[in-house]
Amino acid sequence: MADNSYDYDVLVIGAGPGGYVAAIRAAQLGLRTACAESRETLGGTCLNVGCIPSKALLHASELFEEATGGHLAKFGIDIQGATLNLDQMHAEKAKAVTELTGGIEFLFKKNKVTWLKGRAAFTDAHSVTVGEQTMTARDIVIATGSSVTPLPGVEVDQRVVVDSTGALALPKVPEHLVVIGGGVIGLELGSVWRRLGARVTVVEYGDQILPGFDGEVRKESAKLFKKQGFDIRTSAKVTGVTVDGDIASVAVEPVAGGEGETITADAVLVATGRRPNIDGLNLEAIGLELNGRGQIATGHNFRTSVDGVWAIGDVIPGLMLAHKAEDEGVAVAENIAGHTGIVNHDVIPSVVYTLPEIAGVGLTEEAARAHAEKQGGSIKVGKFPMAANSRAKTNRDTDGFVKIIADAKTDRVLGAWIITSLAGTMIAQVAQAMEFGATSEDIAYTCHAHPTHSEAIKEAAMAVTGKPIHV
Repeated sequence: MADNSYDYDVLVIGAGPGGYVAAIRAAQLGLRTACAESRETLGGTCLNVGCIPSKALLHASELFEEATGGHLAKFGIDIQGATLNLDQMHAEKAKAVTELTGGIEFLFKKNKVTWLKGRAAFTDAHSVTVGEQTMTARDIVIATGSSVTPLPGVEVDQRVVVDSTGALALPKVPEHLVVIGGGVIGLELGSVWRRLGARVTVVEYGDQILPGFDGEVRKESAKLFKKQGFDIRTSAKVTGVTVDGDIASVAVEPVAGGEGETITADAVLVATGRRPNIDGLNLEAIGLELNGRGQIATGHNFRTSVDGVWAIGDVIPGLMLAHKAEDEGVAVAENIAGHTGIVNHDVIPSVVYTLPEIAGVGLTEEAARAHAEKQGGSIKVGKFPMAANSRAKTNRDTDGFVKIIADAKTDRVLGAWIITSLAGTMIAQVAQAMEFGATSEDIAYTCHAHPTHSEAIKEAAMAVTGKPIHV
């Protein structure tokens, strides 16, 4: 398999969830593998300044709100005088990040993956420069991820106006945080600082928060966030932000036109989406052109139009999610090694780690209905409220519902949407069922342990055919 005319069989550019997994899997398959990464630590955005530190702060801020908000009193637990030590909260977050990034370094050593420290750029389809070195490889995988999309008229200074990285490291709790963008990142980081005491205003360009999510889920989520104290302004756009000392003035106006307003805040989070990291790769040297959205187009096997060059993760079309990139990392390594690596892009779960969590997999009700009508068919929808689930009731955790969408004729599950505290974990069951081509009846007749939140999935599946027991 090895071709000694090259320095490596496989060279992966980028050590985020896609890249590091691709490198480890390639090495496991017997290929001489290197991975180029310019950060001081492995793991990419996700581990260093994304999924992992944000979950650490989300969890810690939940604990703080439980301790200070009187939530525990009804369970007979009275806490007085709980205070916030934000430095300690940040320290514990940093510790978790270090443990995980160090874990990948250990896995690289264990699997004999060479870490090339520096930024990679192509010189031709089989060679790249990394720092002062030039390395050759039979196959090269682009896994460079994405970064925050800049917003015209808004300069991120990482002091008053921050992006997601800056919002994970604010040295004090803002009095008023304005979040530009009502998507996943804005709502998660807005939740952290709201729980710690900030007033939070979310400005969303669309007519609802959470673009891309199921319509009913978007409406219910907005209700729950408003109940928690979020001020959500939809159909609104930010036209500029000016900073004077420690105070930002945010100019907001209706998308449809009309009178604008200025909102003052001591912190502004720009969370308007992400774009592929292409700059500096020197793709011109290999003649690799981007699609209209600045992404690298690939076939289902992750080959690009240039022989020997592959791409995965946020730089290619599809959901910009760490777990999608990981699956693609395994698949691309297997394809390079001559095996068959496949990712089912129809079954990629999405999760918002707010409280309650919001999760979905497959089609939204709107998309499923439109697709079915185009084919001359129809869909069935089953819903079950968490208020009727015994474990949720016992835990006083009754916000949300489970919704399962199935094809009316075949009963095959097309999608599922969940709002509840454990939605992120629960969605895995439906994803696995869909991967096996399950019908709603398959889920309905699977015995679920009692009392658990997961019983709501079984009941929603029963509701697809109109026969839930507990509602």
